[in-house]
Amino acid sequence: MVLMIVAQNGFRDEEYFKPKASLESAGYQVVTGSVKTGTALGKLGGTAKVDVAISEVKADDYAGVVFVGGPGAADYFTDKTALNLAREAYRKGKVVGAICIAPGILARAGILKGKKATVFPSETETLKQEGANYLGLPVVVDGKIVTANGPDAAEEFGKELIKSLGGPTKK
Repeated sequence: MVLMIVAQNGFRDEEYFKPKASLESAGYQVVTGSVKTGTALGKLGGTAKVDVAISEVKADDYAGVVFVGGPGAADYFTDKTALNLAREAYRKGKVVGAICIAPGILARAGILKGKKATVFPSETETLKQEGANYLGLPVVVDGKIVTANGPDAAEEFGKELIKSLGGPTKK
């Protein structure tokens, strides 16, 4: 199972729907998390059914935890629950992914220190200040951390998440 965390309001549609479709077609069950269950609204008008509140999540239940970008993802920059979840997933050797501005969540959680990563341009300085080795590439993989810089990288991001998770599962 892979947990994809979206903002309750203002997640970036392509950064959720494209990787989710890739993961599901590779045989992974995707669970969607946010601040509360119900419906999350994408920046471009898409909606996501939120299966679980992140306050109820245990990293042990998932092979990977993925933070979706979009303007609403900034809500998680100071959200202790989200930051702790990122730390716990990383500490337990799970695949941790983030796209667009969401690598800023990983940086603030302290898990990008000394790691290669990418991010949407507005968060470049945050990554550098938090000790990440910023690479201006669409997608960067460092160990079990997968980062991507925005909607144009969503498809490649999904493919790299699948590789990091160990490839397609048997259906």
